[in-house]
Amino acid sequence: VEIHLKKEKSCLKKRPTAYLTNSLEQPGTLPANLAFGFAESIDEEAREAAIIKNEAPIMVIIGNPPYRASSSNKGKWIQNQIKVYKKDLDERRIHLNDDYIKFIRFAEHFIEKNKTGVVAMITNNSFIDGITHRQMRRHLLETFDEIYIFNLHGDTKKEEKAPDGGKDENVFDIQQGVSINIFIRSNEDKKELGVVFYTEILGERERKYKVLNESNIATKKRGKKWKRLNCAEPNFFFAPKNLDLEEEYKKGFKLTELFPNYNSGIQTKRDKTVIQFSIRGMERVVDDFQKLTEGRIRDKYSLPEDGRDWKIERAQDDLLCNDYSIEEILYRPFDIRYTAYTGNLKGFIAYPRDKTNTHIVKKENLLLLFSRIVPQQRDFSEVFISNKIADLHSAAGQTYCAPLYIYSEDGLKTPNLNEDCIKTLEKIVGILVPEDIFDYIYAVLHSPKYRKRYKELLKIDFPYIPYPKDKKQFDALVSFGRELREIHLLESSKVSQFITNYPVVSDSDRIEKVLYKDEKVFINSEQYFGNISETAWNFYIGGYQPAQKWLKDRKGQDLTSTELEHYQKIIVAIHETIRIMDEIDRLV
Repeated sequence: VEIHLKKEKSCLKKRPTAYLTNSLEQPGTLPANLAFGFAESIDEEAREAAIIKNEAPIMVIIGNPPYRASSSNKGKWIQNQIKVYKKDLDERRIHLNDDYIKFIRFAEHFIEKNKTGVVAMITNNSFIDGITHRQMRRHLLETFDEIYIFNLHGDTKKEEKAPDGGKDENVFDIQQGVSINIFIRSNEDKKELGVVFYTEILGERERKYKVLNESNIATKKRGKKWKRLNCAEPNFFFAPKNLDLEEEYKKGFKLTELFPNYNSGIQTKRDKTVIQFSIRGMERVVDDFQKLTEGRIRDKYSLPEDGRDWKIERAQDDLLCNDYSIEEILYRPFDIRYTAYTGNLKGFIAYPRDKTNTHIVKKENLLLLFSRIVPQQRDFSEVFISNKIADLHSAAGQTYCAPLYIYSEDGLKTPNLNEDCIKTLEKIVGILVPEDIFDYIYAVLHSPKYRKRYKELLKIDFPYIPYPKDKKQFDALVSFGRELREIHLLESSKVSQFITNYPVVSDSDRIEKVLYKDEKVFINSEQYFGNISETAWNFYIGGYQPAQKWLKDRKGQDLTSTELEHYQKIIVAIHETIRIMDEIDRLV
């Protein structure tokens, strides 16, 4: 090839001015671990690209960057660049490390440098109304004069519908919703925030393709399709929001202000090993970690390479050198499993959240489990309850846990409740006990009417709970909240009054394939639970469909008699939840 190129050198045209480079690395950085020869070629490309990055006026940046929440692109240059998106967020968890966000910041950096230019990208659409993206949106408004957001939707988790009630599909074969984003900077001496224009389309993929093929930004801009948004602080949403009820909504008390002590659920980083279905299974894991070598543990439990937050050696030391107890853990709604708990950070459990769980382990207490964001279409509340430690995903994608009581070292307990909120409540309803406040909140958060009325506001922040109208309403809601609490903890006598049946039609109680058909839930080709309504089968509690998930998570296992009864209790609990929610809606 080299000889041929030398012979034909005079015939070769100048190469295109396109260079292979890692955009998110500092200009001129050579990728590591490349083969000799190939590395030299890439190095030359990087040097040529660095000249462009550092010296040329880059005015147009286009692309479809990758969407990867856990990105390997962690170079110092881009990490420093995205700090402006994280400034003063005051959030416990900041979801701004996705590759697509880094590429938007990469593009914005060059337009800032040049003071004019255009960026056009199709990306994950979570940044247009995500709460932790608010500083990112503000910064984009400070950089660009005009921003156009064409929201193509298509997020499978949101279960959105087309205007005609039909399904909404993604333009790609992915789960995340997407948007086309065009950022324009034409004013070199920019002083005011930019303006945002928004349009959207929901429906089937082919319809979206047709609309896109027949559209261009100029004709849409002249038409009525583009809506100019009022991007008000503090959130600067790049999507329409109906916040007309915000003043009314915020007359209530904020959940996280009522409970001063709250935290995320525990995060093990190695669920399949650290959390087991039985006490005996957990005891075997502990025994192995105390006796086996690191290599044998890794092989036996098929563990991946150690990470920053969890290492086999640290887990072994934690169980060998510290007192531990086998504890029940709420893994998912109605799904009780077991773990070994020491309370030590980055030990056997990566994040045991001992600040909260020290008040629940070996103590009588209640945990309110809640989430920040309610999905757009599903008619359920991401709220649940536990009287034992709870997993990070026990009620939703990100579950927070608030204990009702705080225990001192001498065993005395005090309510984990804001005194100002209590005083305001007591002015309305009289003297209260902490459980009444807990049950009142639990009832309100299970009201479909409440969730529908404040739908947009519930997506923005932790819930605000309205104060009761009077003592009569309060007492009635407390009664329903208490009933829900006892049912969800499976403490109510009602859950043992089975409405399902389990006729023995097979010798096997092994879950092989879960199938719902004609009000029967088959766990294998013959054996089934009978008399289960489709409503119960599809019903959501705490962000999951427990009638389905509890069984599917046990695929390959033989159900014990206790587990057979437990599943039938879950079905009763679901039916009772539906009934009580209807009763609550008559009061709210």
